[in-house]
Amino acid sequence: MSRVLSGIQPSGDLHLGNYLGAIRNWVEDQGSHDAFYCVVDLHALTLDIDPAELRIRTQDTALDLLAAGLDPDRCTLFVQSHVVQHTQMAWLLECTATMGELRRMTQFKDKSEGKESVRVGLFTYPVLQAADIVLYDAERVPVGDDQRQHLELAREIAIRFNHRFGDVLVVPEAAIPKAGARVMDLQHPERKMSKSVSSPLGTVLMMDEPDQITRKVKKAVTDTDGEVRFDRESKPGLANLLELLAVSTDRTPDQVASSYERYGDLKADTAEALIELLRPVQARRAELAADPGAAAALLARGAEKASEVAEVTYARAAEAVGLLAPR
Repeated sequence: MSRVLSGIQPSGDLHLGNYLGAIRNWVEDQGSHDAFYCVVDLHALTLDIDPAELRIRTQDTALDLLAAGLDPDRCTLFVQSHVVQHTQMAWLLECTATMGELRRMTQFKDKSEGKESVRVGLFTYPVLQAADIVLYDAERVPVGDDQRQHLELAREIAIRFNHRFGDVLVVPEAAIPKAGARVMDLQHPERKMSKSVSSPLGTVLMMDEPDQITRKVKKAVTDTDGEVRFDRESKPGLANLLELLAVSTDRTPDQVASSYERYGDLKADTAEALIELLRPVQARRAELAADPGAAAALLARGAEKASEVAEVTYARAAEAVGLLAPR
């Protein structure tokens, strides 16, 4: 089986966009690939975050992933900082990457714009991301449009490293996520659903109560012409609802649209479908939260499995660059 790797920051409660856009695909991939998934807590340090909050978010994100269907018997799930080779490999790659490459990263430009002082970690974190990938000889890396530039950088760094030191690192390929799971903000359908944007009514969290989901969907922005049809360009709000109901019921947006004449009926059924979609995830999450020791043991087991692979890759790279091996 080819190896696939994905990671997610512990940025708070996971939302519907995380679940439908990425995590459900991860669950599917663990059955057909040698899958590695990590909670990238080191990346979270590029922004201001309370230490106690970071620990809670990291644990909660891991619980959410387990609840969503990641199975430690079928994949390797771990916390990034529990595998020391991530930072070690990052240094080797920082000595391979260039300042010019990092200055061109769009996300760095966006996040640093207008700030007098910017952390070095924000500048170099695409290199740590590259280390996350090459440590596990990952062949496939599912990425959205916002991360495509970083994956290209990881490829360039790996190719340059191999050119200098031999055939040491596997050069990763981007895996395009399946279509139909792009979840947009319910209040601002021109942008992706995100916790980082202040739009509480526009973001459905994975752990939202049924009444919260219903309220958010009923208040979702649509339009005024009253015609139910799928048209992402001219009717983005309605298209978002049609896509949500379609992906929740294994239909196409056009098939869904043909079943409705009124927005109110569509919203009611969309809310109910989302509630049912998330119900088993929320039930599993409650079970896991009741026994935190068991979840911690699963993460420790994942870190041990990940370390076995990462240690071999890092040793190979360290030897290639001329570092003296410890006794």
